[in-house]
Amino acid sequence: MTERFITSTLNKRDAARENALRPPKFADFPGQERAKEQLELFVQAAKARGEALDHILLCGPPGLGKTTLAYIIANERGTNLKSSSGPAIEKPGDLAGLLTALEPGDVLFIDEIHRLNSTVEEYLYSAMEDFFIDIMIEQGAGARSVRLNVPQFTLIGATTRQGMISSPLRSRFGLNIRLDYYDVESLSRILTRSAGILNIEIDPEGAREIAGRCRGTPRIANNLLRRARDYAQVRADAVITGPVAAEALAMLQIDSDGLDEMDIRLLETIVVNFRGGPVGLKNIAVSVGEEEDSIEEVYEPFLIQKGYLVRTPKGRVATPKAWRKLGLSPLRDDGGQPELF
Repeated sequence: MTERFITSTLNKRDAARENALRPPKFADFPGQERAKEQLELFVQAAKARGEALDHILLCGPPGLGKTTLAYIIANERGTNLKSSSGPAIEKPGDLAGLLTALEPGDVLFIDEIHRLNSTVEEYLYSAMEDFFIDIMIEQGAGARSVRLNVPQFTLIGATTRQGMISSPLRSRFGLNIRLDYYDVESLSRILTRSAGILNIEIDPEGAREIAGRCRGTPRIANNLLRRARDYAQVRADAVITGPVAAEALAMLQIDSDGLDEMDIRLLETIVVNFRGGPVGLKNIAVSVGEEEDSIEEVYEPFLIQKGYLVRTPKGRVATPKAWRKLGLSPLRDDGGQPELF
């Protein structure tokens, strides 16, 4: 009982800390300018008409601000937000409880919406289009259907795997917003703002050093900011400068391009063990001792985006940039061995 209480308390503290870093308004949200402009316009139009927003699907890799944008949309619209996740809604009764608790115009946010089971998803169709759900009561000969009306609401779904969402569900969203990785300038602004909230002293060079190594992801940037704070507190003057940030990140084995130890291991496996590929995902996973899903969803997107890796029908192939990153020259056309620079 004590252990459960301690875990619950720690989770609440972590959640409170993350929520403190979430900007409450579009004006405080750096980056994603195109997506932000679209969302801000539609929110203002719906607010002026006094109507609920169209349903919104937010797509993109983890940590780019999908949850934060959902909270901003509800805040700017002046309505409440209730949140859940796809795996947590196990049966239609769970969905009915969420929907009937909403007030007109409220926002229902479902994270990882691609993980909704098919039965719950089918009940969601009528709720999104016609604002009612039919729930079956009892079973067998005495079974009957009860129609529950739900208020007009806005569903905001967030997903990291848009391709796993069924076509009928995807077509019911009026607005599909994809978030991209952030540039260094936007990340520097995010880090400066977070540092102010957390009472961390950081100069522009320190913020830029961290911004250049956080894989274009605000969540990673904020995590690295805390680790740099710890390093500065113990080994510097509690101020994160450019050199201090570089030393802290080097200790964490994050290089100047944002690649960590596992990224380098993946590239070394493909280049050294499999002569640059093509090589299948299963072979890579066995070689580095990591789950296939983790490689495919966590590590590969960044390596592909930065031009170190290519997915082909035959498998993964390391690009010449990956060879050079490891200090090797790509294989010669005659099949000769690679050479060290």
